[in-house]
Amino acid sequence: MSSTTVKSNVGSYLELDQKGLVQVMYVWIDGTGQNMRCKTKTMDFEPQAPSDCPIWNFDGSSTGQATGANSDVYLHPVALFQDPFRRGPNKLLLCETYHYDHKPTATNLRKSCKAVMEKAKEEHPWFGIEQEYTLFDTDGHPYGWPKGGYPEPQGKYYCSVGTGNVYGRDIVEAHYRACLYAGIKIAGTNAEVMPSQWEFQVGPCEGIEMGDHLWMARFILHRVAEDFGVVITLDPKPINGDWNGAGAHTNFSTLAMREDGGLTHIYEAIEKLSKVHDLHIKAYDPKGGKDNLRRLTGRHETADINTFTHGVAHRGASVRIPRQCAEDGKGYLEDRRPAANADPYKVTEVVVRTVCEISH
Repeated sequence: MSSTTVKSNVGSYLELDQKGLVQVMYVWIDGTGQNMRCKTKTMDFEPQAPSDCPIWNFDGSSTGQATGANSDVYLHPVALFQDPFRRGPNKLLLCETYHYDHKPTATNLRKSCKAVMEKAKEEHPWFGIEQEYTLFDTDGHPYGWPKGGYPEPQGKYYCSVGTGNVYGRDIVEAHYRACLYAGIKIAGTNAEVMPSQWEFQVGPCEGIEMGDHLWMARFILHRVAEDFGVVITLDPKPINGDWNGAGAHTNFSTLAMREDGGLTHIYEAIEKLSKVHDLHIKAYDPKGGKDNLRRLTGRHETADINTFTHGVAHRGASVRIPRQCAEDGKGYLEDRRPAANADPYKVTEVVVRTVCEISH
């Protein structure tokens, strides 16, 4: 028997009358800190805010977040989005996870991030994250690559068009439109340097909103890929050799950086970042720097993981100041160190702690 389904068959069922009821899909980060889980609750009204939705629970022993003897983990609603798959009044609901004693689980990094963003709110920290990802076939081979071989070397794939130059654009377009429908602050998308690798950008977002929107955009990406039978990986170096890795370049500014004379504040921020390079490297991938060790080699548009560097329009630096910002004398900085699989809550928290001098 086939393990796949004909995706077009579901359409006629989604047109059925819901009889005034609403499907709310609860979404959360599991015990890996990278994968996401979801389940759906029927409600007899259309929620307008996360607070309209009840706290729920799940079997944490099946997600690496609890033991079988004490398995219930609570889901606390935090961010509500339109559901681009079920449409109509249906929703996607991002949740934080809490143990039986109401303490956050190990992979609930949102709680501490939100507390830091609250302390820094007068500085209006803005973020934009460039999420790179790679498409794979279910056989573990990059999508569209010759079976048992490699495509032509890098050079013609970045922002390209045309058969043989891009792989999987339909998935990218579907994800883009689904994010717009959901209410995600998706800013754009482009084909990346390695074939079958793409990027989407989320932002500008202020404070905790950055993590909320990027995590839900990731969820939607995985869900869209289901319909195409393609696998999404956020591995920072999915293919060894002379191929680019995948990052989550983090653009950051405070109000002072965005105002006239802000370039001075940008350089001050860079100086602060330079003094705690190791701290940030540990925060910029789920394995405390081990994933990024494969990516930050000083090659393929990266800085060496052991050295902090910065420069204007320099894509081989740890931190880049965009050329336009240098000319305008204000704007933002781009931290190019975070890995593609980094937790945006952890990344944005450590950036704000360092630049805005928020103590633990």
